Parts: sequence; structure tokens; C-alpha cells
Amino acid sequence: MPDRRPEVRLGEYESAELASDQLTARDLDRLHALQARGCLTLTTARAGWRLKADATVGVVPLDRVRLVIKPKFAIPGEQLMAWLAYALHTTVPTAARRWSSSPDGYADLVASALLEECEKLLREGLRRDYVRRQSLQPVLRGRLDVAAQVTRRFGQLDQLHVRAFDREADIGDNRILGTALMAALSLSTDAGLARRLHDVADAFPHSGTPAAALRALERTQYTRLNARYRAAHTWARLLLHGGGPNDLLTDHGSTAGGLLLAMPALWEAVVRRLATEAVAPHGGRPVPSNGKTGITVRGDLGSASTFRPDMLLSLPGPGTHQHALLPVDAKYKRYDRHGVSAGDIHQLLTYSAGYTPVNAPRAVIVHPQPGGYAQRTLQVGSPQRGLGVIHVLGIDTHAPPEQAGAWMRTALP
Repeated sequence: MPDRRPEVRLGEYESAELASDQLTARDLDRLHALQARGCLTLTTARAGWRLKADATVGVVPLDRVRLVIKPKFAIPGEQLMAWLAYALHTTVPTAARRWSSSPDGYADLVASALLEECEKLLREGLRRDYVRRQSLQPVLRGRLDVAAQVTRRFGQLDQLHVRAFDREADIGDNRILGTALMAALSLSTDAGLARRLHDVADAFPHSGTPAAALRALERTQYTRLNARYRAAHTWARLLLHGGGPNDLLTDHGSTAGGLLLAMPALWEAVVRRLATEAVAPHGGRPVPSNGKTGITVRGDLGSASTFRPDMLLSLPGPGTHQHALLPVDAKYKRYDRHGVSAGDIHQLLTYSAGYTPVNAPRAVIVHPQPGGYAQRTLQVGSPQRGLGVIHVLGIDTHAPPEQAGAWMRTALP
């Protein structure tokens, strides 16, 4: 059945007050766990509690209320699923194209995306594979289990313990989706969506627990036999993990029992794909920014620390075999409204000094800019010499991701 608990709705970076009797002891434990992960802030207020959201959107079903955090700052609600699908390298579900941010919410959108892919699989026919079964049969079918026959039937031959392989739909690929559909059903607020989820879930086998389904997902290898399951598994992973690109609250086995998406992690994934596709036509490619190519700090107290940009691009140089490195950092900040912070300038200068030529140090910041594209260049210097150039690129998050990618190809230095 759809969730009927009263809702507390707020946008990212907004706050709301809750009465003391709206939160149970278990709710407080959940919210404090979310606070420890930087998703929100919970403080005491005169009438109870004050809840402030961070750069996290989604839903957390609590015992007495349902907490809904809507996208507000950078990506409008009607575009969120398009950008999420772009970051995950999957197709945009049909449900996302006709969604408005008012009644449904992020959880219903992801549930709709999973439902759409599962309905498609049902129309095409679920994948079946040979599954080994042990059963008691009146005739020999498959191979006789001699040990079981001798110890359990004591020489009687009217019933035979046999081992046989049957083609069944009760396989890992389908059990993952059956478990994810049940998880989506527990988060749904729309009666029609809940009914469809329930009907489709009945057609899939279940693995028992989300943990078992997640373990099966980690072991899944895609071949031509199950490649059509990849999109459905992508949405299932979000629901089962309860998060997004960074899978919030899965470390140490803790879960909030909801569906949350960290917007900075989403933005990093978006920028990673935008930059990769922008330089590919010119022979560029991403390279690792850790290990041998990482910037390290040694000799201080404690373990060695590292500086690692969100992305490091290898770009072809003027020579035949020459390549230059370009550090790119994704910043989920309002750099369309105020200047780049001193901390980020210091960070990008470190990247440019570590990766780019001494005579032309440069780095790139990519930030969301709702409603338009923007490009500006920061010249950082001292009385003795220039220290570096930082290109600041603003991506229009109101536009389709493909349009943003075309602009990125022309703007990336």
C-alpha cells in the first residue's frame, strides 16, 4: 500500500521544524546517522527539533512522518531524472518526461523508472536459465541421488530422489528486480503506481533481502544473454542502496530505509561524462589521478595526504606523441552568483602546478548555472610571475544534458 504518513517537505539547504512528538527514538537515530554522513543537520528547537537539509534530495520514511527533500538549487525537478540518467549512462525513463516536481518526488520517479524497465522485460519475456533442483519423483528424471535414496527411502523405489536441471525464471537477474520492486513499493506515495508495482512484482521471483540482492548485483556479469537487464539493474541498484551515484548510507551495513541522492556526487558524475565526451573527438581521454599520478604530501604528522582532482584529462599536444594533462574539478556551488572561494583557488592552483606545464599552468572548474551557460577566466599572479589560469565554466542545468555536452565541447580549453 502507498505510504500515507504526513509529509514534511523542504528543499535542499532549507530547514523545517518538527514537534517533539513527531520523531521517535528510532527516528532520531536515523537522522543522527544521516547527519554524521553530511546529509542534513538536526538541532533542538523551542518546540521540538529543527531539521536543515544539505545538498541531498530524496525521501526518508520515518515512523510518524515522511521526510521529502526536493531539488531546489541547481537542477529543477523536471530535469533531475534526465541528468541522473545521463550520469548513470542509461536511458531516460518515459515517466521522467512527464513529471512535475509537485506531488510525486524523487522516490516515485526512480520507482517509475524501475517499473518501466521491468514491464519492458516482461513484454519481451523474462530470461530463463538452467537451475539445478532436487526433488522426489515417481520416475527417473535427470540423475538419481543415490545417497538420498539409500538413506531416506531405505531401498524403496516407488519414489526416487533425483537431481535435474530445469529452465526457470528463478535466477539472479530476475530475483534482483523482484526485491527492488518490493523496496520501491514501500516508498511509493501514488496509489496507481503502487498497484502497478505490486502487479509486476508478483511476476518476478524475490531474493529475500535487499542485502542478498545487492550481493547478487555485485557478482553480475553482463553478456549478450542478459545485456537487456542492465538498465533495470541500474535503477534497482539505486533503490536497494537507498542512494545515488555515491550510494548513501551503505557503509557498515547501515541504511536509512529511504532513497537519498547526494547532489554533489551527482554533479561530479555529470561533469565526468561531459568532460570525457568533450575531449574524445580530439583524441583526449581521462587518466587516473591517484597512484603514480597523484599529488602527495609526506613528512607531516600522521599518514601521507593526497590531492586528487575530480577528473584528469590527457589532451594531445602539438607533437605526435605529446600529451598534456588538464585537471578538472566539479563544484556544486553558486559560482554563478558569487566569486570563486579562496580555498577552491588554492586547490586548483595546486592541481595546475602538479599536472600542467610550468610555462602554462591551468585548471578548470565546472559548476551548475541554472538558466544559461557562462565562461570566465581567472588570472592568478604575484608581483614576480603568473601563478596560473583557472577557467570557470557554468553549465545550464535547465537544458538537456546532450545540449550541455555540445556546449562543453566548445568551451573546454
